[in-house]
Amino acid sequence: MTDVKLADDLQASSPEIALALSRAGVTGVQKAIRIRRGDAETVMAAVIDCTVDLAADQKGVHMSRFPELFEEAIELVVEQEALLVEALAEHIASRVVERQKALTAEVWIRAQWPIHRRTPVTGLATQEMVTLCGIAAASETGTKRMVGVEANGINACPCAQGLVRNRASERLLEEGFDAGDVQRILELVPIATHNQRGRQTLFVGTEQDLDAEVLVDIAERAMSAPIYDLLKRPDELFVVEHAHLQPRFVEDSVRHALRDALATLPQLDDADFLLSKQVNFETIHVHDVVAERYGMVGELRSELATGEPSARQTTLAAWLSH
Repeated sequence: MTDVKLADDLQASSPEIALALSRAGVTGVQKAIRIRRGDAETVMAAVIDCTVDLAADQKGVHMSRFPELFEEAIELVVEQEALLVEALAEHIASRVVERQKALTAEVWIRAQWPIHRRTPVTGLATQEMVTLCGIAAASETGTKRMVGVEANGINACPCAQGLVRNRASERLLEEGFDAGDVQRILELVPIATHNQRGRQTLFVGTEQDLDAEVLVDIAERAMSAPIYDLLKRPDELFVVEHAHLQPRFVEDSVRHALRDALATLPQLDDADFLLSKQVNFETIHVHDVVAERYGMVGELRSELATGEPSARQTTLAAWLSH
């Protein structure tokens, strides 16, 4: 049998097609990590994506080094001191740039974070799971990081509610109620509409340490009402009535999330970053609906203060790369 000698470093050899790649790496790596948020620490299952840029004269990246780096980060850092999820992402991105000899590296970590709360009326203890996200980009010039959450809620459709309200008014008038009584009735009784379970994603790019539960609160308040895994009948009544008294479009949720984030986090610098994305899962259509807005904090503050559209909307990728 003839021995086949592989090149010492095949990944560093020249490719057949000299074309640089914007991104190459690994996705969906599952690890158990210990994460700190505020005073709380917990071990959770996380999914890690890590990519680097690839030069035109380099055939490939060293894929085996990615899991090695993840293991090192977890062993050397996480087991000694629980980190913020965004700090762990930043640590991994910095090490990847060094070990892969890449110009840039980007790391995304997503983990399920338990939120302990009580139901709104009966006060029963319940645990809700939200997605905690840490994102970081590293290069030879430095690193940038952001923290984010994905939270669920319910949105009540304003459009359908308006149609139901008008039809209810017509029926009451036809039955002999006077206009004043009709108006009073419609103010007292929540008006039916179709509901949509919603998912709000809120990212904040900053060097400041933020409390993830504050971000969850902002995300949930952006929707018509929060939802709970456990609901007794009084709680269910509260959630349904609350949602129908505060109907919101998918676009409304994005605007509320960004406005409330700026109001709740006044310490953010103008050069920091915000992104809100709302997905509503439709009930009377076979499609879903989505809305999104992103930008540097200064861009969003200026637009809200002046009412004039921002000349620029900085994207997540652009913010991470500068």
